[in-house]
Amino acid sequence: MSGRLEVMKTYKLYINGAFPRTESGRSFEITSNKGEFLANACLASRKDLRDAVVAARTAQPGWAKATAFNRGQIMYRIAEMLEGRSDQFAQEISLQTGTSAKESLQEVSDSVDLLVWYAGWSDKLPSLAGSTNPVSGPFYNFTVPEALGVVGAIATIDKPLLGFVAAVAPILVSGNTAVALASSTAPLSAISFAEVVATSDLPHGVLNILSGQQSELAPWFASHMDIDGLDISGLPIDQHGAIKEAGVENLKRISTFTELNEPGRILAFMEAKTVWHPIGN
Repeated sequence: MSGRLEVMKTYKLYINGAFPRTESGRSFEITSNKGEFLANACLASRKDLRDAVVAARTAQPGWAKATAFNRGQIMYRIAEMLEGRSDQFAQEISLQTGTSAKESLQEVSDSVDLLVWYAGWSDKLPSLAGSTNPVSGPFYNFTVPEALGVVGAIATIDKPLLGFVAAVAPILVSGNTAVALASSTAPLSAISFAEVVATSDLPHGVLNILSGQQSELAPWFASHMDIDGLDISGLPIDQHGAIKEAGVENLKRISTFTELNEPGRILAFMEAKTVWHPIGN
């Protein structure tokens, strides 16, 4: 058909396994590095954030009770599906950042590898962070790592896919659930990642993805009383102080990271639980 108009995609939010529009009705344009229009995306509101946190809190107990093997296998499955859409993600990265096709494909490949790397930690966390403690008395004393709860993530923007995966993978592998904010300048990768997650075995509500402005949403992430931890690696350093002050009220655990693959990113959002057990005769 000659003269056909291209159907431009409007990207939704990803909350509780569904793709709702923002309740505010707002949107913003996603443009290429050359300023060309690519798509519309939802401009998430405070209400959208609250809905995402409710979904994450509801899903967290079930996800934390899943076996380490099960969590690892689900994350590995996400990596498989991401690799199957490598060309799409590489094209989106190139359009948004201006990097070459080769560099963009490498970022996708690195993201797949990073997912597999974190998935491999799922059944090794007790050995890494747990211990049998010497005590005086007829008791066994164990320390075991447990998930913190609901964790917010504001990913770095220089690597739109790799930075996003580095933010959410270590949160999920330990049994936490996540509310993640896509890059404000190059959100396509994170929003498309939601489509991968939606067709995987990840339970609804375990990962929720918002698109919008960091300057608007970050303070609400910090002050929300039902978010237990927050990764602010993607925020400018001059905003860290205000965010940490906003998180004081509920003793929110706020962290920043420089390395993409480090066990410390997992342990930052875990608790140490001590168990006493009497020695039997």
